[in-house]
Amino acid sequence: MSSSRRRVLLAYFSRAGENYYNGGRTNLKTGNTEVLARMISEHMECDVHRIEAVDAYSDDYDATVARNVREQDADARPAITNPLSSIDRYDVVLLGSPIWNVRAPMIMSTFAESYDFRGRTVHPVTTYAMSGLGTTERDYAALCPGATIGEGLAVRGEEVAKADAEVRSWLRRIGALRD
Repeated sequence: MSSSRRRVLLAYFSRAGENYYNGGRTNLKTGNTEVLARMISEHMECDVHRIEAVDAYSDDYDATVARNVREQDADARPAITNPLSSIDRYDVVLLGSPIWNVRAPMIMSTFAESYDFRGRTVHPVTTYAMSGLGTTERDYAALCPGATIGEGLAVRGEEVAKADAEVRSWLRRIGALRD
């Protein structure tokens, strides 16, 4: 994929506040996935869209974990406050999110089901504590019928600030690194 010939969208969800960190907790001013999205966008040509929930997720870690469990158990589709009108002009979509309980937050399902991904390439991009890409490849294959699921990128949340070389290597592999 040459990013000079293809239009790329980086759509991501990120949550700041109290987060898991090396077995404990830390308070993040900027969520790990947002840090990763900014890093990616510095090395490739893309439009960036931050996905935001109508009902914002709590800064409290335990409250967010409990909400996530409820949403996963209910197969919920949390509303998005700032939906895009269309993704028609994009050939490639990077879907970025944390991994919560082995999968992307349910708001990513809301986003994926809102658009027609046929003929597009989708690359999962995740930050995680223990689960890598989690179930994102399988989930996006089901949620984005007709899309090609490309190589994903998973960066451990505690290591995201030092992931520049890993990001550049991944972008090079998928043919999107800005020359």
